[in-house]
Amino acid sequence: MVAVAPADSRRASRSSIGRAFTLLNAFGPDHSRLTLTELARRADLPLTTAHRLAGELVACGALERDDGGRYRIGLRLWELASLAPRGLGLRELALPFLEDLYEVTRENAQLAVRDGVEVVFVERITGRHAVPVRTRVGGRWAMHCTGVGLVLLAYAPTDVQEQVLGQPLERYTERTVTAADELRRTLASVRQRGYAVSDRQVTMDSLSVAAPIRGADGTVVAAISLVVHSDGAQPVALAPAVQAAARGVSRALR
Repeated sequence: MVAVAPADSRRASRSSIGRAFTLLNAFGPDHSRLTLTELARRADLPLTTAHRLAGELVACGALERDDGGRYRIGLRLWELASLAPRGLGLRELALPFLEDLYEVTRENAQLAVRDGVEVVFVERITGRHAVPVRTRVGGRWAMHCTGVGLVLLAYAPTDVQEQVLGQPLERYTERTVTAADELRRTLASVRQRGYAVSDRQVTMDSLSVAAPIRGADGTVVAAISLVVHSDGAQPVALAPAVQAAARGVSRALR
């Protein structure tokens, strides 16, 4: 007979796991090293609870402490993340194709996946003279304005599309599409031509061309993009190279 933990015990366990993730979520690009007090405050946890959880996370390698006593994300989390098929596994397969795009253009080549209603960037290759971008590996971004986001949204389930279209769309530049009807037309265009163009929607000096990456069952699982200087950019000329790279990754996944 299999022993079943009491309901109160199961709730406590889930609560502990939730608090641990809350603690980990306190870290970010601008908060990569935190004192215990900062960690507790950002996680909205009592100091004693934060201290106990941080100690447990250090013991299992999910957190580390530097020489000054500040906490930082541990390498064990990176090791576990490498097992995610949509993370580093996808990155390894796509990297040769990203490198090809970069070699041809010397501009930003990016790889991204969808997580809920956001884009998560898995990899990016850039050069010294490439147009500056606001994205980073591991960073999240809105779907309605980036090239990869438009691709992933265009092929996302209907409920995901309606969730994005039903909420206020943040404006990043004067060219950012924030009207739901216009965004619907944009998504239809992406599906029709097989690639997306984000023209100065994130920054006024950049243009992105993105194409879908398909898994073994034909569904869109990721997107690849090229981000170039907007001045003189010709999306129609860039699209074939981006689409070819996306098809290459799709074949590698199969």
